[in-house]
Amino acid sequence: MEFGIRLHIIVRETEEEAWEAAERLIRYVDEQTIAQAQQVFARYDSVGQQRMRQLHSREREYLEINPNLWAGVGLVRGGAGTALVGDPDTVAARLREYEQLGIRYFILSGYPHLEEAYRWRSCCSRCCR
Repeated sequence: MEFGIRLHIIVRETEEEAWEAAERLIRYVDEQTIAQAQQVFARYDSVGQQRMRQLHSREREYLEINPNLWAGVGLVRGGAGTALVGDPDTVAARLREYEQLGIRYFILSGYPHLEEAYRWRSCCSRCCR
């Protein structure tokens, strides 16, 4: 059996720029919108979605659930709601850590999809193989 993971990627030249980009994604999402989305997600049978909901039972400052792993996307989006956030070297190192744990397949995306794909390709081509 082999394993894979689905993550969003928010990569910028510096850690600070990456975290600013992450925060911009949810800057205008108010608490009422989050509460409404979370109510919808509560009706899902998915164990993965239930676990994502548990991550959002605290305040916004607790959305970094592991080093460079941010759960902000999942506040209002069902399904894959976590993102690796950081500079190219840091994000590549985190992906390698997953690989060392036995993850063999990676489905990566970002927002906006096309722009983030180009950014990921240009930033990480020097450190990812």
